[in-house]
Amino acid sequence: MKTLLAGLCALVLAVWGWDVAQATWPATAHPWWIARQELLYLSGLLSIALMSLAMLLATRPGWLEAPLGGMDRIYRTHKWAGIIGIGLAAAHWLVEMGDDILKSTIGREGRLPKEKYTGFLEVLRDLAKDMGEWAIYAVLLMLVITLWRRFPYRAWRFLHRAMPVLYLVLAFHAVLLAPRDYWQQPLGALVAVLVVAGSYGAFRALAGGIGRTRRHAGSVVAIEHPAPEVTSVRCKMGDDWPGHRPGQFAFVTFDAREGGHPFTIASADQGDGTIAFQIKALGDYTGTLAQWLAVGQPVGIEGPYGCFDLDRCDARARQIWIAGGIGVTPFLAWLEALSRERAHAPVAELHYCTRDSATDPFVGRLQALCAHLPSVRLTVHDASAGDRLQAAALSDAASGEVWFCGPSGLADTLRAELARLGRRPRFHQEAFEMR
Repeated sequence: MKTLLAGLCALVLAVWGWDVAQATWPATAHPWWIARQELLYLSGLLSIALMSLAMLLATRPGWLEAPLGGMDRIYRTHKWAGIIGIGLAAAHWLVEMGDDILKSTIGREGRLPKEKYTGFLEVLRDLAKDMGEWAIYAVLLMLVITLWRRFPYRAWRFLHRAMPVLYLVLAFHAVLLAPRDYWQQPLGALVAVLVVAGSYGAFRALAGGIGRTRRHAGSVVAIEHPAPEVTSVRCKMGDDWPGHRPGQFAFVTFDAREGGHPFTIASADQGDGTIAFQIKALGDYTGTLAQWLAVGQPVGIEGPYGCFDLDRCDARARQIWIAGGIGVTPFLAWLEALSRERAHAPVAELHYCTRDSATDPFVGRLQALCAHLPSVRLTVHDASAGDRLQAAALSDAASGEVWFCGPSGLADTLRAELARLGRRPRFHQEAFEMR
């Protein structure tokens, strides 16, 4: 994620810097007015570049899953590209408003001459300026409610549908207000490519085309409640279901008004179109799911997605698998798959962190699966008994490969402890915060 965002920003900075190096200004231009203009352009360029990336990634491009490490990371990159892009849009607006400060300090003398336009183009530029300002206010409001975690998901999802329209307005603003000389330089070509890519994502979202080729219909065939806060759902998919790899997830729609939510497929592919989910009550939607979900109810599945994949484990590295709470679901699928191919099971240690092993619905299932896999050693860490997983308990972590699925706080703690111990294993982690 950081590499892609930093690389895009570096590319924009490079082509912008090349334009600045080639530019000439009137001898009467004041340095502060020049700086203000270039900051205005740079903030706008970076903003539209990042928002274009966010719109493209919103289309869930399957061809980017392997390079970026999974659809969960694509959405994480989408999220932060949008947040940073909106922040830069706010900075762009502040720089624009800052001309009054310069007028009051150094005066109007030394201002750069404005480019002259006439006719319909002038009308379009005035419209683009006004629309862009109002669009910035709207995306700032969207950013606030996105970061406000208590804002209801359903309402947020409804409002979020306006983002493609707001993006198109900002793209219109960027293209119409870009200096003429940009379109004769690499900077103009870059802006054009970014806007085309972002507009593709926006129009595809507005047309309802995101994920269309991966949508499959099925029905709920079994519901269980292994624990008060956990709902186990088994679904039967149609003949078009392509199957899945152990550890992948899907966007599951039980209620069309609510839309799809990402859940890990907690079962191995049996070849019969049957898939299972273990859903924990973590929010307003999952907290009420058990009350209205019924056997026979239709379900929409979009997927499968993800690269938290058993086949990606490095056979040469010591395997260290860590699950926390409901993060055990991909490992249930892994163990089910390995139980049918025991000869291919890697040597691994599986650490499961639970609040109370006596009431945990997954401990017995893990023990039964691992009993048939001698190469996988299971350790249950029971927080109620004071047993919390620490990095020192991970054997051969320096040369091992860690696969982690669970609370981000636990992951951060383990990473910090491993760093203090001088161990820096390859660390795979699911990033399921799609909002």
